[in-house]
Amino acid sequence: MPPDTTVLGIDLGTSGVRVAVLSVEGELVHSEATPYPGDFTDPVAWRQACSDLIRAIPRHRRAGLAAIAVDGTSGTLLACRRDGTPLGPALSYQQSCPEQVETLRRLIAPEHPAGSASGSLARALRLLGNHRESHLLLRHQADWITGWLLQHWRFGEEGNNLRLGWDLERGEWPATFHDQAWAEALPEIEASGSVLGRIAPQIARALGCPESVQVVAGTTDANAAVLTANPAVDEGITVLGSTIVLKRFVDAPLNAPGVTNHRVGGRWLCGGASNAGGAVLQSLFGDIDLAALSRQIDPNQSSGLEFRPLPGRGERFPVDDPTLEPVLTPRPVSDALYLHGLLEGLTRIEAQGWQRLGQLGAPEPRRLITLGGGARNPQWRRIRERMLGRPILTCHAPPAAGVARLALQALKPGAKRAGSGAES
Repeated sequence: MPPDTTVLGIDLGTSGVRVAVLSVEGELVHSEATPYPGDFTDPVAWRQACSDLIRAIPRHRRAGLAAIAVDGTSGTLLACRRDGTPLGPALSYQQSCPEQVETLRRLIAPEHPAGSASGSLARALRLLGNHRESHLLLRHQADWITGWLLQHWRFGEEGNNLRLGWDLERGEWPATFHDQAWAEALPEIEASGSVLGRIAPQIARALGCPESVQVVAGTTDANAAVLTANPAVDEGITVLGSTIVLKRFVDAPLNAPGVTNHRVGGRWLCGGASNAGGAVLQSLFGDIDLAALSRQIDPNQSSGLEFRPLPGRGERFPVDDPTLEPVLTPRPVSDALYLHGLLEGLTRIEAQGWQRLGQLGAPEPRRLITLGGGARNPQWRRIRERMLGRPILTCHAPPAAGVARLALQALKPGAKRAGSGAES
């Protein structure tokens, strides 16, 4: 490859999009983020943010682009036409659909990752009920943006579709799906890191990219963070973003509601994502500087408060309960004390998450690597070390760099190509 070759990773988060450009040696040479220019559930806002960030990449970096991979919030699902036109807003990964439980039980086992009312399959059933249009497609956030780059929406990446029902071990959709009228709405699944094809010429011209750019199947945002952190076998990953995500490499899949299993770099990666996280803090404190407020906290002392900082009714992990209510009151007069109690509440959820994975057979991690916005808060880190009882390292590289590594790997000889099962 020429020395000026670059690859691009696109990370679609809850609050906005970040891109990361890596050199052929894997060095991070450009990174930039932007909020969505609209609501998080608006696919047009996803596309606009991606377009703006790609066009803002320095021209000489864009000229060397050879591959692009996309990660997105796992479980955010939309219905669209065959040409990719959205039929309405997406349903967020935080959206629970308890009215679909009875239908879910007829389609899939409760212990399957898709068997929960907070899974993508439940959201898919709601979308199918909302949009009676024939020949629609169901696509997750990362898959829809990948389809925009290709200008066809044929594919779905395996990790993003586990909670829609994809069986990673068998490599197929459940047999109960085959006779459903909506079966044709499901994507053709490809493995993370597979080369899906070249960027559509009109999109390449609009973005100022070479028409030779390869579009690569990405992963979920949490898996991209793991690729960025590159944990050792005895380390666990906690992503403190808008939500709390736990990830751990294991010898074999762990099967339970709310728990997902992925294959990353040939290894099984299990974990779960709570609905609780930084988004709750933002909603409760508004424009208050949380970093300054945190400095008023003594992290070595308990606040004496017991909160469950969910953004609304319903939780998916460490317990799968669509009826679980948040506990955010009584609010102390002191904002610092309130924040102290909320950070401890979030840490309890993290502790329960690691305990849950341990009950299912995951080895207890000796040390934790933390990513995301919350990783920059030293007081929260100390609270977590005190309550979790293990050392914590901070990784500052963005998840976009992790998904860019998938794009870089796809340039190597032997990379898989979609649809053929052959090697390139």
